[in-house]
Parts: sequence; C-alpha cells; structure tokens
Amino acid sequence: MTLNRRLFLYFFSIFLLMLVIICFFQYQREKEFRTEQLDQQLITYNFTIHRFIAEQKPSWDMLEDYVHLFPDSALRVTVIDSLGTVTFDSSVKKGTQLSNHLNRPEILMANTEENGKAIRHSVSTGKDYYYLAHHFPGVYVRSALPYNVSLISMLKANTFFLYFMAIVLILASLALFFISRNFSQSIDRLRTFTQRAEKGEIPDYEIEFPKDELGEISKNIVGLYKLLYRTKDDVYKEREKLIKHLQISQEGLGIFSSEKKEILANTHFIQYSNILSDSQCESSDEIFALPEFDDINDFIDQSLQNNELTRKRLTIEKGGRIFSVQCIVFQDHTFEISMNDISVQEHENELKRHLTQNISHELKTPVSSILGYMESILENPGLDPQRQRFFVERSFQQAQRLRDLLQDISTLNKIDEGKRLFEKENCNVTDVISDVLNDVHLQIEQKECSIVKNIKPDLIIQGNRSLVYSIFRNLLDNALAYAGEKLTIEINCYREDDQYLYFSFSDNGIGVAEEHLNRLFERFYRVDKGRSRKLGGTGLGLAIVKNAVIFHRGTISAKNGSNGGLSFVFSLRKY
Repeated sequence: MTLNRRLFLYFFSIFLLMLVIICFFQYQREKEFRTEQLDQQLITYNFTIHRFIAEQKPSWDMLEDYVHLFPDSALRVTVIDSLGTVTFDSSVKKGTQLSNHLNRPEILMANTEENGKAIRHSVSTGKDYYYLAHHFPGVYVRSALPYNVSLISMLKANTFFLYFMAIVLILASLALFFISRNFSQSIDRLRTFTQRAEKGEIPDYEIEFPKDELGEISKNIVGLYKLLYRTKDDVYKEREKLIKHLQISQEGLGIFSSEKKEILANTHFIQYSNILSDSQCESSDEIFALPEFDDINDFIDQSLQNNELTRKRLTIEKGGRIFSVQCIVFQDHTFEISMNDISVQEHENELKRHLTQNISHELKTPVSSILGYMESILENPGLDPQRQRFFVERSFQQAQRLRDLLQDISTLNKIDEGKRLFEKENCNVTDVISDVLNDVHLQIEQKECSIVKNIKPDLIIQGNRSLVYSIFRNLLDNALAYAGEKLTIEINCYREDDQYLYFSFSDNGIGVAEEHLNRLFERFYRVDKGRSRKLGGTGLGLAIVKNAVIFHRGTISAKNGSNGGLSFVFSLRKY
C-alpha cells in the first residue's frame, strides 16, 4: 500500500471516528431534548390541574371541562387520591370503577422522585400511553399522551444533521485525498530517486518537488546526495591516483589494519620485507615477527591504546644494507610503514667515483697482457715455436676477455639508453628459463649441480626477451662459477599480483660475506678479485642483471640464505 493511501486511510479513520462520536452524541442530545420538551409540557399540565383542584375543588364534570380547554385533544388526565383510588380520569366515563393505581410504575416512581414516568399499555383504555405523574400533598396528578406513531415521531431526533454530517464527511474525504496526495508526492519522488540511486542511476535532470516545506527538504536531500556522490567519485579517483603513486614510488610503503594485516603494499615494500626476513615472506605482515621490528610493534601497540596520531623512525641494517623505517599510526587504527634503502644513493655515488677507474683498470689488464706477449714474440725472433704458440694463445684469450668486457659494457650502455634500443613484446619467462637451462646443461652436468624449478607454466610479461635471458643466464653463470660444485640451485616464482611477478634465485653454495652483499651489483666489483679473473669473469654480469631488472621496472636484492648460499630476490613488471 502506497504512502498516499496509508495517509488517507489514517486521517479518514480518525475523522470518521470523530464524526461518529459527534453524531451519536448529537443524536442522543436531540432525543433527550425532545423528551424534555414533552415532559415539560406534561409537567405544566400536572401543576395547572393541581392548582385548579386546590383552588376550586371541582367536580368530575368541572375537571372534564377544564381538561378540554388544553390544546392537546388526546391528553388524558388522571387524579388519584393518596389511597390509590381514581377520582378522575378524562379518558373513561364518569362512574367507571377503576382498579387501585398505587402500584402503577409512574405512581411508584413519583413517590421517590420528583416525578414518575412510564411508557406502558393502559388496562383501562386498552391503549399505549406516555405517562408522567406528580405526587402532591394528598393527591396524585397524572398526565398522559397516546404513545402512537405521531408521538414516537415527535420524540425521535431530527436526522437532518446526520445528512449534513454525511456531506461534511464526503467533502472532508475529498480534501484528505488531495492533501495526502500532495503530502506524499515529495516522498514518492524521493523514494523513486533513492531506488535509482541504489542502482547507481543518478539522474542528471533536476527533480521537481512541490513548493512546500517537505518539498524543500526533499530537494535539499537530493542535492546533498548528488554532492556526496560527486565527492565520493572524486575521492575514488584520488584513491586510484594514490594507489598508482604507491606502486611506482621508489619508497617501500605498506598500509596495515589494527590487527597488523596487510591492506596495501607496493613492490618495494615486498622486496625490502624479503631482504629483512631470513625466509621468503608470502605476505608483508610477516615482518612483524622479525626481531628488528620489536620496537615498531611496541610503538604500534601503545599508539593504538592511546588513540593518537603518532609516528616513529628507526634504522635497520641487515644483509649489508641500511633501511630507514618510519611508522605512522592513524586515528582510525590503521597504520603505515615506509622503508627507504638509504644505502643505494651512497652506492651509486661510489660507483660513479670508481667507474672510470674500474673501466681503465679492467681494460688495462688484458691490453697489458696482450702487449707483453706480443713484445716477447717480436723481441725474440728465434723463440721456440711451441713457446710462440703459447704466447699467441694467451694473447687470444686476453683478446676474448677484452671483447667480452667491451660487449658487457656495450650492453650496459644500451640498457641505460632504455626503450630506444630495446623493444618490448610478449615474453614467456618460463620458456626463457628453459632456454637458459638448455644452453648451460653441459656446465651443470660438469659441476654435478641439480636445478629445482618452482615456476608456473606460461608466465607472460611485456618485456625484452634478450634482457630477460641475460638476467637468468648471468645469475646461473654466477652460481656455477663462484658458488662451488654439487650445488642445488632453486628458481622460484613465489608471488604474483596484478602488476608484478616476484622471483627468487638461490643456491646452497659458499655464499658471500655480509660486507659484500650491498656491492654485488656494482660494475667491476669482485668479492675475490684474483679468483674472479682466473675464472675469466668481467665483473659486469650482476650489474647487467640489475639494470635488466630495472629496465623491466622491477627491483633486485641479494642476501645470504638461512641455510647457507646466496639468494637473489627480484621482481619483473608484467606490462
């Protein structure tokens, strides 16, 4: 049932009830008024007759003549003495013997009250009468009128006012209908608007409401809702911008609930969490179990209890890297943790300072060797042919090393040039890893190494296949060259979200001392310089890996595994 009908029925019921009460009350009053009029008339007759009797002491005939003077021709007057004997009755003949009237209802009532009334059948005349009697000293005077259709009609209330009330009810019903319709018009339109709003259908046009207080309120509600909807849309857009900003930010940012559960974490935060943790974190909230975060945990617990907006900063050093950690607790009991690798800038500055020196030194070594061998051959024309061949072979090896070095430098320079020199296309990382393993299977067999792959089939990114190949090839070559023999090498894609693939490349070899971890990706940096050169390395493999990862808008870090060996943790953006 609509609001319009409910309002109409509600007010109509109240109005109808009031009219019924008024009509009933008025009808009863009208009946009482007419009865009082008749009683007053009969009372007047009784007192007039009693006065006449008291003054004239008339006979039967005199009383009969006197009664005939009254205007009601049907009036019946009865005079009864104190013993109940009828001394006069205008409706019977003179001399008629009537029974004792002391037991008549109106007479009995007149003995105790001001007057006695009764409507009953007369035994004396055989008619129905409306009696009214008075008890005077020594005599009863009773007047009566025949209780016929005429008297009954006279005693009935006038029904004209009932018809009038019926007309009033009809007019009031029409007025209530229009009033309730106008009253509910604003509510109906507001309800229609809310139903469309629930479905996300906000009308662009202005909704017309009646020009009254309720219409004004409804119009204001609609206006406020539209403003709130637009504000919500703007907030949603700003939220999307903020989320995108967090994802591309070079700062590790994580937002957590009061229960220390991850709400949002960008790729840098995930990477930094895995660097700080001794094991791979499937969720960023696992960092709160680390001993290094005990101070942060205490700070968060105290801040949540105090319900204040507070912040705390601290520095954590692990794996040869230094992180600046900041925690902010908000009033809604969520909190944000930001992590910055403050060692990166220093490493980059150091790399710039030593880059020229390193290039010069690395180029000088093979060139000096080649010059020395060639000089020995030229200055000793009679040198033994076998010795000459030995010098030529060594010169050739150094020339190859010089070629590889120049090629790696060229690759790094190309990566620095970015998108201009490397095109991106759909690249199946799973297939690339398989190609790398096929290309070096002989070395793997010679070293008696085993490979463990935890890679889903068809991991697709939008990237450069050559650079992706360089990432896994250089990591594998590095492990085979320096980690030792009979290794177990694990390649794992441990997490995937809408934007990134997260990889770990680890071995159970000899590992690297903590002081070297933050410098492994520097160009020409070697943990053991003499041993590296003997193995023919250029010192640029891991630098190529890092720059190839950065080209794919990811990050990479190195850490020692909890069970020994070296682990590389890196991410590659899907598109």
